[in-house]
Amino acid sequence: MFADRIEAKWIDAFERVFALCRVARGEPVAILSETQSRDLNLHLAELALLRRGARPFHLVVPTPPQTAPVPVRSTGASQSLRRHPAVLAALRASSFVVDLTVEGLLHAPELPEILEGGARLLMISNEHPEALERLVPDPALEPRVRAAVKLCREARRMTVTSKAGTDLLVELEGAVTVGVWGYCDRPRTVAHWPGGVVVSFPRAGTVNGVLVLDRGDVNLTFKRYLESPVRLTLEDDHVTAIEGEGTDAELMRRYLAAWGDREAYAVSHVGFGMNPGARYEALAMYDRRDTNGTEIRAYPGNFLFSTGANEFAGRYTEGHFDIPVRGCTIRLDDRMVIRDGELLEPLV
Repeated sequence: MFADRIEAKWIDAFERVFALCRVARGEPVAILSETQSRDLNLHLAELALLRRGARPFHLVVPTPPQTAPVPVRSTGASQSLRRHPAVLAALRASSFVVDLTVEGLLHAPELPEILEGGARLLMISNEHPEALERLVPDPALEPRVRAAVKLCREARRMTVTSKAGTDLLVELEGAVTVGVWGYCDRPRTVAHWPGGVVVSFPRAGTVNGVLVLDRGDVNLTFKRYLESPVRLTLEDDHVTAIEGEGTDAELMRRYLAAWGDREAYAVSHVGFGMNPGARYEALAMYDRRDTNGTEIRAYPGNFLFSTGANEFAGRYTEGHFDIPVRGCTIRLDDRMVIRDGELLEPLV
């Protein structure tokens, strides 16, 4: 579908994002990758940084052996660093880190240590640059994401309902809420490109109810639009039942059971997409190797439900689902912020 060659327009896109991250002339920049990273994005990052007059250098680590019992996809919790002391020292010494590992460092256990030195870290999702070009961050999104984060942090609870049957309660007291608009311009901050999501990492045992995944919702671990409904029961922060007939429910049951790990059934984060440029139908337009599905996480008005890694609850399991759910109504305390999948003020 694509010719994997360097295009000037893609260098331009990378350079615009690095400008938003305030990459300065002469700034030392670490480009972190692994042996299975997408080479095209590595070259584009290097060339764009050189255009800005930065001083990039490459840190390349071997992609680690797979120890999981099932294929691992799209976790945001790269295992590639394996606490390598020299690599961590170089990352801590860098003021800007471009993360091009396959899974990304968003939930990796080494991330807090990397940020301690004052680095800002941009995770470029493992997408084909054609998608990245289309989703260069718009600074106008930042104040809206900030407003959404503020509302979540001030709320005591999030309730999620839908005509499909979802009735979920998330206690937000003590939760950690973050927003991503696609770039990071301050020390000790993290962003991912594409951006445009708000997510809350709830405390253990604070999510209860029923989440119904309907036809057309997306399981991004499988890069698949659902063809039949799946009903998830959640008790004390864990999925305790997966009900449904057909392939979608069977895939979820088998994949979670394969880990043999109760933490794989736990809630990672909950939130919603806010990026007006992100398209729900985009997953249908790319070969699976050419997309990581980050755009689908960010399309406006979806309820983003995730299981697995939650560093704020001390969980780093590789078992992970990211599931954007359509048509939900989300309330923060008594304030409705999304109605039937449509963003409301002040989120639009």
